Amino acid sequence: MHALGPDFMDPNYLLSHFGGAFFWVSLAIVFVECGLFFPLLPGDSLLFAIGMFTATSATSGFDIPLYVSLPALCIAAFLGNVVGYELGRLLGTPLYERDGKILKKKYFEQTNAFFDKHGNKALVIGRFVPIVRTFITVVAGASHMERKRFFTWSAVGAVLWVFSITFAGYFLGKAFPGLGKNIDIAIMAIVLVSVLPMAYEWFAHRRRTKALVKEAGDIIDHDPTN
Repeated sequence: MHALGPDFMDPNYLLSHFGGAFFWVSLAIVFVECGLFFPLLPGDSLLFAIGMFTATSATSGFDIPLYVSLPALCIAAFLGNVVGYELGRLLGTPLYERDGKILKKKYFEQTNAFFDKHGNKALVIGRFVPIVRTFITVVAGASHMERKRFFTWSAVGAVLWVFSITFAGYFLGKAFPGLGKNIDIAIMAIVLVSVLPMAYEWFAHRRRTKALVKEAGDIIDHDPTN
């Protein structure tokens, strides 16, 4: 165990335990988290850590360059979405009725609400939101979202998610090489990055609400019947 939970949540542990196979394990975790009903996996942490380990390769021993890791991670994230979508399309509503320890009904309900609110953008924004990232693809499949539209927005989301978080880890690793030994601190930075899209949506929604209230007030003030 480490400060943030089980050992498998700690990229430093995974790197030391799997050695040269670490990157393949990371690809598998990203693939599974992006569509196979296992939301509690360290996808964000691994992307961030891969960027950081790349920046500090002399000490971390991780020697896969970004021009290899970034496309591979994008493909893993996209393929995970595709599998989740096809499973959702195939299995449909029976998935919603299941309420197990991992596949919880509330996850589907939360994701449904998120999808209804954001539409196409949900496939991009949802990439940055734990749990939603896993189930948004299943919901899209179960609702028979058009494949071309789903694949397009999933690809956009995969690229933005992988590049933004991996590069954040890379540049932070370059600036603070010793941070890789304190991965818990780095993961707190990941949490901050993960909530930024939601914070933006909240701020934008608040501005829209104020604008609507003001518009309604102006209409009432100019109503000749008042």
